[in-house]
Amino acid sequence: MGAAAHARPEDRVAEFREVFKRVETEVGRVIVGHQGVIRKVLTALFCGGHVLIEGVPGLGKTLMVKTAAEALGLSFKRIQFTPDLMPSDITGTQFLNEVDGRRQFEFKAGPIFAHIVLGDEINRATPKTQSAVLEAMEEHQVTIFGATYALAPPFFVLATQNPIELEGTYPLPEAQMDRFMFKVVMGAPKPEELREILARTTVAQTYTPHPVLDPDSAAAAIEQLKLLVREVMTAEPVERYAIGIISSSTPGGPGAPPEITQYLRFGPSPRGAQALLLCAKVNALLDGRVSVSYDDVEDAIVPALRHRLLRNFQAEAENITPESLLDLVLKKLKRPR
Repeated sequence: MGAAAHARPEDRVAEFREVFKRVETEVGRVIVGHQGVIRKVLTALFCGGHVLIEGVPGLGKTLMVKTAAEALGLSFKRIQFTPDLMPSDITGTQFLNEVDGRRQFEFKAGPIFAHIVLGDEINRATPKTQSAVLEAMEEHQVTIFGATYALAPPFFVLATQNPIELEGTYPLPEAQMDRFMFKVVMGAPKPEELREILARTTVAQTYTPHPVLDPDSAAAAIEQLKLLVREVMTAEPVERYAIGIISSSTPGGPGAPPEITQYLRFGPSPRGAQALLLCAKVNALLDGRVSVSYDDVEDAIVPALRHRLLRNFQAEAENITPESLLDLVLKKLKRPR
């Protein structure tokens, strides 16, 4: 991969597509259905973002993340969030140790020190514990007793939450929600998918995913592919279209439909615009292009913005969903010439 940065653009695009689709295939051999969720999870990884996965228990969220880590050749840690979980249980702590007759503090790393970290049922932990993940997600580092420890790239956080069990949970604050590039929703399997799940999981032999990348160089290879994503071009009209989506989704913003002002308290932050364009760049690469199209941007609207729309009480009372408001914005917004 060291010479990859000096390869021809078409060769680099072909390499990106090959790695992405091979990983996608490996995960698909273990996880039945949810192709859209798998693609968005991998897209966020190559964009350098994080993902919040919402779904009821038993849909394979943990298995999907673990399989992706194995296929990529990256280290993986799972953290089960509970009300009594402490921040030090995540980041690690310093302890007093005696070496050669001398006492000294040593750092014991927590499970946050991995390439891919799964925070299972993150909304079960207290806000104090949830905030321990904030610095890691944004700065790719943790600070303990004044000492800062860097997290090895690619650092990728996936958090899950259960939408039906709200008792004993602590809803994620808006600031933390905004740090997730995407929010994806896993639905129940269809009857034919459930039949395939039973066929794969109730037999003696199960499929073991094969690493697509060499585990010794996987992290460096992924970092090179992440750089390629940033090099994809965005034409000025497409950029204006992405900005128009953000403005139209903001109450009182230029071009915002009346329903947006009626039902929302706040719209998406600049991180929402960044998520739109980065996801669109991955979409372009997967289609073999080095420039972003309008369709690439539109594909990213719902996962990138659904969790960044803060509804008011009227919207919640009338069961107006963020997805329906984004659909309204998309229908009323015209593509620039």
